[in-house]
Amino acid sequence: MIKLLKCFSKREWGLALICLALIIGQVWLELKMPDYMSEITVLVQTEGSEMSKILENGAYMLGCALGSLISAIIVGYIVSGISATFSMNIRKRLFTKVEALAMNEIKQFSTSSLITRTTNDITQIQMLIAMGLQLIIKAPITAIWAVTKILNKSWQWSAATGAGVVILLGIIAMLMAIVIPRFKIVQKLIDKINGVTRENLIGIRVVRAFNAEQYQQEKFEDTNTKLTNQQLFNQKMFAILSPVMYLVMNFLTLSIYFIGAHLIQDAAIADKVGIFGNMIVFSSYAMQVIMSFLMLAMIFMMLPRAQVSANRINEVLDTDITIKDGTINKQVNNEKGIVEFKNVSFKYPDGEDYVLRDISFKVNKGETVAFIGSTGSGKSTLINLVPRFYDVTEGEVLVDGVNVKDYTQEFLHNKLGYVSQKAVIFNETINNNIAYGENGKGKISEEKIKEAIEVAQGKEFVEKMENQYETNMAQGGTNVSGGQKQRLSIARAIARNPEIYIFDDSFSALDYKTDSILRRELKKYTKDATTLIVAQRIGTIMNADKIIVLDEGICVGQGTHSELLKNCEIYKQIALSQLSKEELGNV
Repeated sequence: MIKLLKCFSKREWGLALICLALIIGQVWLELKMPDYMSEITVLVQTEGSEMSKILENGAYMLGCALGSLISAIIVGYIVSGISATFSMNIRKRLFTKVEALAMNEIKQFSTSSLITRTTNDITQIQMLIAMGLQLIIKAPITAIWAVTKILNKSWQWSAATGAGVVILLGIIAMLMAIVIPRFKIVQKLIDKINGVTRENLIGIRVVRAFNAEQYQQEKFEDTNTKLTNQQLFNQKMFAILSPVMYLVMNFLTLSIYFIGAHLIQDAAIADKVGIFGNMIVFSSYAMQVIMSFLMLAMIFMMLPRAQVSANRINEVLDTDITIKDGTINKQVNNEKGIVEFKNVSFKYPDGEDYVLRDISFKVNKGETVAFIGSTGSGKSTLINLVPRFYDVTEGEVLVDGVNVKDYTQEFLHNKLGYVSQKAVIFNETINNNIAYGENGKGKISEEKIKEAIEVAQGKEFVEKMENQYETNMAQGGTNVSGGQKQRLSIARAIARNPEIYIFDDSFSALDYKTDSILRRELKKYTKDATTLIVAQRIGTIMNADKIIVLDEGICVGQGTHSELLKNCEIYKQIALSQLSKEELGNV
């Protein structure tokens, strides 16, 4: 929790100091009222007292109450602003941190867990600050100030009050010991319930197609029941606190009056009125002390869960970023569009076996190089090393003659036009989805967007839409087909005019005709750019300048389509499984 306080700006610390001053004033006003009450009690018990004096003290009490109310309103307003701003800053830091994490670091946290940490966990801390900043400051000040006012009244009364406080602290400590470990379980169960819900929504078509609604409901019900039972247990434990508090308060009041009755009985006649006044004041101050601990108890109810949430947020913020920025942010030579792998080997950070072993090849400007192989052969992993989604374990990946680790990630990514294996469409208009790749390259004009969509063979279906290029895409592109999503994703990369295009199996959802036309138009449009293609179809890659064949992470063949048909048995087997010998050139 203390680490997160670094997110407080100087302005917020200044506002917190203002709150401190206002709360001290509020406490002073509240603790001043019993003094006026004592004075009124003495005046009422004393013969010949003037009514004006009683009314004057009553007016002072009313003024104190009004001043305390105004102070509380101002403090509440300021604290709500501080907590909201603090929450905004934490959420921004957390989001920025997640954006900077490498793929293997993100995998340490599930998507549902990251969502919970960015929403529910931050809300827990915001609630603690909103209430705690008032109560944490007010409670100890009230308790200490009230205690100093009653210490010299009577040791018997003080002993009774001390006993009440000890009982309360014992109950609170016992509850904390039981409940604190369970709050971590609660947050993990919230992660899990988010995960089940998200999985169900993403796979809703499969769920319905396989009549698995009941199965999904049972999964959800199981997690939901566990969360409910855990929350019920925690709330039942805290429910004990309230009756104990009121029991202690009432017994303390009775004790004060019982002790006071004996003190008055044993006192001289002249001292009876004074002792009675002190008893009234003492009971008020004793209640202030107990209420202070009641306020602290409320904080203790919120603090454990907020502490768990803070630890979960810090887990993300403290995660070391393994892929660090280089220093090169400008072109350092005349080479452009050149990609070279030098003896590259790679294994995932949590893996034991190498996914890629000793891969070497070079792609010159304007060339098209394709990668093919069986499922799990390492094709996608290989091209993901170029944009540094992962860093190589051994060897080097060079872009324009410079190790990719030496570039700033922004400069490196601005050289690339990346199309992922799964088409990604954002909840934006078509124009904004295509212009999404403008970062660092200047604003992309509407003419450029239309040209990119035309090259990607998307013009026909886009212009049939009601709002054409201003049509809003649903999240994930659920209002268009898979092939249309892929074409829009390809158009996004084309619109950047990058030096290097990376297509990670980005043509698989296209029919053969559209695939053929798109590749032909793309070849014309990108003749001066380097193109890296991962594909499963021989027809997609057979015209590439170079084809690299992978098998279990090892390069088993490099060359043109015709060369590989003669020299690479694995490539030949893949080709014959898709096309006839006649289609392959009478091999």
